Amino acid sequence: MTNSLTTDPQATGQQVFHLVASLLDAFDRPLVVADRAGRILFTNLHAQDRLNSPKTTSRLELNLFSDILHTDRKGVVDQLENGEQEVNLQIDSPAGKSRARVRWLPEPDWLVVYVEPVPSQTLANEAEMRQTVQELMQEREITYRNLLAAYLRLQEVNRQKTVFLASAAHELKTPLAVMKGYYDLLLSGSLGKLTERQREMLQESKESCDRLVRLVSMFLNYSALESGKLMLQLRENDLRDCINDLTCRWQDAFQRAKVHLEIKVHPDLPSFKFDYQKVQQCVANLLDNALKHTPAEGCVTMIAEPHFWERRVSEASPSTDRRRDAGMRANSVLVSVTDTGGGIAAEFHQEIFEEFVRVDPSSSGMGLGLAITKRLIQAHRGKVWVDSVVGSGSSFSFLLPINVE
Repeated sequence: MTNSLTTDPQATGQQVFHLVASLLDAFDRPLVVADRAGRILFTNLHAQDRLNSPKTTSRLELNLFSDILHTDRKGVVDQLENGEQEVNLQIDSPAGKSRARVRWLPEPDWLVVYVEPVPSQTLANEAEMRQTVQELMQEREITYRNLLAAYLRLQEVNRQKTVFLASAAHELKTPLAVMKGYYDLLLSGSLGKLTERQREMLQESKESCDRLVRLVSMFLNYSALESGKLMLQLRENDLRDCINDLTCRWQDAFQRAKVHLEIKVHPDLPSFKFDYQKVQQCVANLLDNALKHTPAEGCVTMIAEPHFWERRVSEASPSTDRRRDAGMRANSVLVSVTDTGGGIAAEFHQEIFEEFVRVDPSSSGMGLGLAITKRLIQAHRGKVWVDSVVGSGSSFSFLLPINVE
């Protein structure tokens, strides 16, 4: 009896190859098998139809990367060796756009490529997405232009507001100066002797007039700051004279409110360049603020003294603590106004230096005094801050550098 099974190894290998080829031809997706170098080992019938190429065997000199995927071999191999399970690539074939999914079989060191067409829905989604992105870009451009137009309108409204404040302040300045002059003349007794009641009434009227003068000055400074036209008149001045001249005019207001005003001016305050009127207005704003928030029988203390202000510069070594150097001389002047009022909560310590901000809505004022003070001090290259605890009063301080160029 003749044995029907062949024992030839070569024939057996060919049978196994044809059997595997038949199984892969039955696979419902195009499939290409290649070695690491990209030499094509096998393509099934679906791959041949998709790629529009003749049947490929290991003897055909085609390269997976250069002839089919049209990409760099090293980039694909590196991704697979780095742990990627699959590398997706888009290729153009005679049958249309296709997507190649490359996988690595480590044991035979083969690359298996599944080729499948790009779904038309995906192309539609991409087109729709591009259209959506384009519409969003157009909407953003329109929104940007609308915001820019609104910003420019607000800038114009703000400019008109500043012009109005400046015009109103200038119109009020002259009649207020005349009224203040008449009050001083009447109180001096030059026009006749006054009764005590008349003197009290005139004094109250004069204080109200002074308050209006300060308000007008505040508006003028604010409009100058807003328009960028503020000019400092820096001259060599004595801060002691500046403070003493101011506090003499405030003594009556503090006495009428039954608030004790204590002035402590250091005798060694140096003369330096600053704007006499602007600094005087800053001190007046702090005194006015302290007087408003200090109850009767309270106390307001103003201190002016030399101070060493450490401002680190890039040339200074970070490891050097200049405050420990006993030979350091004062390079600034510290002015502080402390009251015994109700204090300010910590969350408002920065906010109160903004325009039109009042912590206590029931208090009088426009909310501009501290904002103007801050900007005037900053114009002198100084700084201003507040230390306060609710129930323990407040201390407003500012530093003025001695050498301002």
